[in-house]
Amino acid sequence: MLKDTAKHKGLRNQLVQTIKSKGISDEKVLEAIAEVPRHLFMDSGFIDFAYQDKAFPIAADQTISQPYTVAFQTELLTVKPGHKILEIGTGSGYQAAVLIAMGAELYSIERQKELYDKTRTFLPKIGYVAKKLKFGDGYKGWPEFAPFDGIIVTAGAPFVPKTIARSAKDRW
Repeated sequence: MLKDTAKHKGLRNQLVQTIKSKGISDEKVLEAIAEVPRHLFMDSGFIDFAYQDKAFPIAADQTISQPYTVAFQTELLTVKPGHKILEIGTGSGYQAAVLIAMGAELYSIERQKELYDKTRTFLPKIGYVAKKLKFGDGYKGWPEFAPFDGIIVTAGAPFVPKTIARSAKDRW
């Protein structure tokens, strides 16, 4: 079931062209989007649509983000190999895999137990190993591993909690 075919790779290349046409220019981000098999992160009913530039439902009433959103947020992070990145909202693990593909040392927190349980076993199974995954409340950040070179909030949030902002190396 965990197949990544030439067809999938071709569809990813088309997706890269789509997000490139929307303004994403960081070659490392584009390479990571081209590498990560998004279809493996999706529920079976949506696999045929995996390489459309759209968000789709996943477990726990959450969504897998639109690829352009993943690329845009990742480009803003200016990830370099070895950068220590905190991700709030692991979700399906797609954004995490893109960051890991770029060489990030990833720390990710997920508050939905169903998603956390699935993603912590699934990511390594397909070759994307996070430094640390945690089941918990992302609003609290992860102070014991701070500071971080970058922080990405992939979960819906009405504001950036001070506890997270204090965890960044470059304070706002």
